[in-house]
Amino acid sequence: MTRQSLKHGLLLTTGVLCTLLSIYHVFNLGRFTGFTMFNVQFVYLFMALSVPAVFLLKPGRLTRRDGHIPLYDLVLAAATLISLGYFTLTAKAALFGGWEFDAPQVAVWFSFALWALILEATRRVAGWPVFAVVLVMSLFPVFAGYLPDSVAAASTPIDLVAIYHAISGESMMGAPSQAFGQIVVGFLILGAALQYTGGGKFFINLSLAMMGRYRGGPGKVAVVSSGLMGSLSGTVVSNVLTTGPMTIPAMQKVGFSRSVSGAVEACASTGAVLMPPVMGAVAFIMAVFAGVSYAEIVAAATIPSLLYYLALLLQVDFLAARSGIRGMARAELPHVWNILKTGWHYILVLLMLVYMLSYLQREAMAPFYATALLLVLNQIRAADRWGWSQLGAFLRNLAVQMAELMALMAGIGMVIGGLTVTGMSGTIANDLLFIAGGNHLVLLIMGAVTSFILGFGMSITAAYIFLAVSLVPALVGSGLDPLAVHLFILYWGMMSYITPPVAMGAFTAAAIAGASPMQTGFSAMKMGAVLYFIPFFFVLQPALILRGEPALIVQTIGLVLAGFTLMICALQAYVPWFGRLSRLGRKGWLARGALFIGGLAIATPPHPLLGLADGVQAGIAVAAVGLAAAMILLAPVVGRARQTGNAE
Repeated sequence: MTRQSLKHGLLLTTGVLCTLLSIYHVFNLGRFTGFTMFNVQFVYLFMALSVPAVFLLKPGRLTRRDGHIPLYDLVLAAATLISLGYFTLTAKAALFGGWEFDAPQVAVWFSFALWALILEATRRVAGWPVFAVVLVMSLFPVFAGYLPDSVAAASTPIDLVAIYHAISGESMMGAPSQAFGQIVVGFLILGAALQYTGGGKFFINLSLAMMGRYRGGPGKVAVVSSGLMGSLSGTVVSNVLTTGPMTIPAMQKVGFSRSVSGAVEACASTGAVLMPPVMGAVAFIMAVFAGVSYAEIVAAATIPSLLYYLALLLQVDFLAARSGIRGMARAELPHVWNILKTGWHYILVLLMLVYMLSYLQREAMAPFYATALLLVLNQIRAADRWGWSQLGAFLRNLAVQMAELMALMAGIGMVIGGLTVTGMSGTIANDLLFIAGGNHLVLLIMGAVTSFILGFGMSITAAYIFLAVSLVPALVGSGLDPLAVHLFILYWGMMSYITPPVAMGAFTAAAIAGASPMQTGFSAMKMGAVLYFIPFFFVLQPALILRGEPALIVQTIGLVLAGFTLMICALQAYVPWFGRLSRLGRKGWLARGALFIGGLAIATPPHPLLGLADGVQAGIAVAAVGLAAAMILLAPVVGRARQTGNAE
């Protein structure tokens, strides 16, 4: 047996066992077998079956690219399996015997081993920056008593810290790991099934049939199709890699530049993380931390998500109009009816998923039912039917995602554990309030910057979990809406995917487009510019997350849309029914500035945090828009006068 076949075999086994275990636990099949697991025991077992694969997937050294599995990686994988197996078998004894405070010596040694193994797995999955954060914060309780008084806490013996990390329900076995094992896994399975059954191609073809013939059609297709697929996959980079090879060449074919093509795909895939009905894995973790139902999370995210995608479509439309980019010829486009005839089962699966999530509120079971329906319908169709090779690829892909995300959740869980055991989560909130000097707007900006920076080195899920513990209490304590605050940090955490110098989403799209990574990153910033403002808007006015009277909600949405339209006119230097603002010559920049300021003043909900007297914001809007309108309306008159003068 070759090393490659060994790796494939282990991944296949991991995918099968983790999937079966999830089904067994979610559907409570233990009532038929007589063997039931409580939640922590299930998480131990799931980690035992998944995390060892990290040491086989990720080389210990960056120089190892030959597929060789070193002996020490096999030893680390085996040690992880044994350690987690031990805690799986002793979970009930630990719970009822109070091991968190008085554990047997063998449990202490296994705790140290698991602590070190999870740290190494986190390093391999997320890199050195995340490893450094997890290492320092997991050790924090040990040296907390030696720090300056402003951040000090009572020190805890290292053996008790190890036990706390391994056994307590507040560290690596805490909310992130439990939410992942019990809920998120089902959506990973559904996302992979959609990908391997051709769901991505279906959404792209359907979008092409509906929007491809309009100006900038392929760009609009990328926005819609990537948004739909990204909502199910929940990861920016993987969605770019899935839909980008189809959408980016189509955009380039009709005249979009390489960097803009990559930017559109990156922005669409990034926004999809917060696109209902699924919103990716982080939505379910947010429901746990925010203490609300998943349906409430979806409802709150709907309007901001729609505003973002409408703004992105306007960006594409105005850019296409300014650049003279037409749609695709009808002969090149598929027919809507033909697409629906061949892919109707995807629509049925999504409708079933939405029904179970929103009406029945079966968050854990819904993706399994949807996946089962999808696979049954797929096997009925001869053209798409899976063979053993497709099934194997599907399960191996699942194993990779499960292993990497489970290791990351355990690592981030230890950050929470380090803060919880010392009581520092509340202290951090108080310190942030003190630093902000009681200015809630400053605190909000601090939160945005912190979320953005953490997004550089962490996944969206990891960044959110860390900030939910450290930053959210401070923002909520300032009187802001709790759910709006949770969404706020999540939005700003994902900005790094389209913002240099990191911009992982944009850089990935640039590689597909054959464009400069930095140029694509700056183009993505421009295309997704409204994303930087939306979080502030719904924090200032919770009506945007459906908190308030219907009349207020409608009014707020209308003002935001009007303001966004003016801001996009400024960004793309194009005004409908007038054309390019370059026609104004040097004054075009003045008109763009006035349109942007006026649009921002209209879109920004009035709030005492802004410190503006009544009527000042409205005055700014009227003055700025009036100036831009005067310049645009007078442009033809001035042009004719100049022509007359030149003729004379």
